[in-house]
Amino acid sequence: MQNAHYENQNLERNAEDALILAQQTMIEQGRQVQRMANGLGDAFIQALNLMFNCTGRVVISGMGKSGIIGQKIAATFASTGTPSFFIHPGEAFHGDLGMLRPKDVVILITNSGETDEVLKLMPSLQAFGNKIIGITGNLNSTLAKNSDIALEIQIEKEVCPNELAPTTSTTATLVLGDAMAIGLMHMRDFQPQDFARFHPGGSLGRRLLTRVKDVMHKENLPFIPKNDPMKHAIMVMTKSQHGVAIVCDEGKLAGVITDGDLRRALVSGEDMNTIVASDIMSTNPITISEDAKVIEAEELMRDSQIKQILVVDGDGNVSGLFNFYQ
Repeated sequence: MQNAHYENQNLERNAEDALILAQQTMIEQGRQVQRMANGLGDAFIQALNLMFNCTGRVVISGMGKSGIIGQKIAATFASTGTPSFFIHPGEAFHGDLGMLRPKDVVILITNSGETDEVLKLMPSLQAFGNKIIGITGNLNSTLAKNSDIALEIQIEKEVCPNELAPTTSTTATLVLGDAMAIGLMHMRDFQPQDFARFHPGGSLGRRLLTRVKDVMHKENLPFIPKNDPMKHAIMVMTKSQHGVAIVCDEGKLAGVITDGDLRRALVSGEDMNTIVASDIMSTNPITISEDAKVIEAEELMRDSQIKQILVVDGDGNVSGLFNFYQ
């Protein structure tokens, strides 16, 4: 029993030590990334200009962990307005270089600057006429000396306890890639609408590209005539999943009765047995075109502090109801 107790204590101490080490890891990586940020200068601007003016694609290659980071950078570029893809250096050396065109800009990533699989690509890329941006932790390396632009990953050491596993260097490379992507977004004036075009399956894409008529409620709408007794109007509002009544006059929109309208009428002492819908309806309800984008409807509803909005067609007739929270 005592041995089990001591083992549990040791496990708890190990977990606590691991937590402290994890926190120190994050703090140290943040410090080194800040150091790299302070060192950005002309080479970074030159790299941005080269990619911005590129009429081809930005092709990224790297081996091992650098390659994994390169894949993420390429994906970020592609989704933020810079045509880009990743190419594995081994596959490239055995035929995939045929995917490149002379007008493509190539980013080669290797922390040491001496990774054999990456360096093997350079003679071919230079022969093709591709401009090369090298990302490395050593500006005296073969990669840096043979690149058109060399960007330095300025880290002091890996946070790995043995200073062997790529940790800080890969974090710094990833952050540098994000920084380039954000810089290019600014230069291209890349807007949310542009982002949505490349992310049609995401929530932002749906909101920016989907029209109100595609998602509005259009079945069993709670229409009532303006002379409808309030007792019946309340029944319609109660049965409807929307909690409102749409008041019409000879088929045209006359107003709307919301829960707020009903509450105000009760507070003011109105007799629900004698009044009709037109007595308490809001006569100028907020509406939106069925051809409007969902994000436009949401912005209008947010500004108006309402959770539902009447949708109208080209003739001004109510064709649906749109809820803020679909």
